[in-house]
Amino acid sequence: MDNTHFFNIVLVEPEIPPNTGSIARLCGATNTVLHLVHPLGFSTDDKHLIRAGLDYWQFVKIHHWASLDEFLQAQQELQLFFFTTKVDRRYTSARFTPGCFLIFGKETKGLPEDILQLYHDRCYTLPMENSNIRSLNLAMTAGIVLYEALRQCVSE
Repeated sequence: MDNTHFFNIVLVEPEIPPNTGSIARLCGATNTVLHLVHPLGFSTDDKHLIRAGLDYWQFVKIHHWASLDEFLQAQQELQLFFFTTKVDRRYTSARFTPGCFLIFGKETKGLPEDILQLYHDRCYTLPMENSNIRSLNLAMTAGIVLYEALRQCVSE
């Protein structure tokens, strides 16, 4: 994989340590920066978090943000891509560029409603055929979206 294409995954108030650990491992494997927006629903020394990331933590660049507002104020809007179950626009219609931010909400509630309204034109979803399933696992969703971004940006 071409290591010159860097992306950013942003987890807003993640709650489940193994999801964050798996996403950290994904970030390490793809040279993607992981941004953690506080408050976190766990301690960063949680054994499940550490186990999910295995011995790859030294390969992960992590930035911590005190709040979503602090994070958003530091970014350019056109670099932001939000993922939610509350829109119909498919993630494959997004045009990702190296350096963009792939933003995911907490496992139980997703992204705040006011953020979804404010950035409605920058919100995307992963389609699901079974309406009985509310959402996909956060780590799985982040992986699907990140690899689509990589696919779009890596020359064939």
